[in-house]
Amino acid sequence: MCGGVGQGAKPNIDLAFDPGTLHEMRAEVQSRAHLAGMPDSRAGDVILAVHELAANAIRHGAGAGRLRIWNLPGALRCQVVDGDLIAPGTVNAAGQAIVNSWPDLPGHGLWVERHVADQMQILSGPRGTSAMITFDLT
Repeated sequence: MCGGVGQGAKPNIDLAFDPGTLHEMRAEVQSRAHLAGMPDSRAGDVILAVHELAANAIRHGAGAGRLRIWNLPGALRCQVVDGDLIAPGTVNAAGQAIVNSWPDLPGHGLWVERHVADQMQILSGPRGTSAMITFDLT
C-alpha cells in the first residue's frame, strides 16, 4: 500500500494532525473533496471517514498522525498514518496486514469507512498503522 500510494504523484495535502488540530484537518478534507468536484453529501462522507481514521490514530495509535490526500484521475485517495511507514515483513503474501492495531470495537469508526468509501485498506505493524480510503469521483 505504501509504495505507489498516489500512483507516483505527490500528495495534494500532507498534513500532520493531533487532537488540537482535527478541526483544521476536517476543513482541509472538505476543501479537497469540493475541489475534486464532489457534491456536499459525498464530501461529507469523505470528511466523516477521514475524521474517524484520524480519531483512531489518536486514540489507538501514536496520539497524532499524518493525513495525505491525492486527487487522482477519477478518484480521491486519502491516507491516515500513525507512526512510521509500515515495516517490511508486516504484510502476508496476499497483501493483507498481519497485525491490525486499530480494533473494530468498541466504536464503529472502521465500519463507517467500509460503508462510505469505495475502497479501504489498513496495514499495521510494529511501527504504526496506515489506512487508505479511496472515493470514486463518478
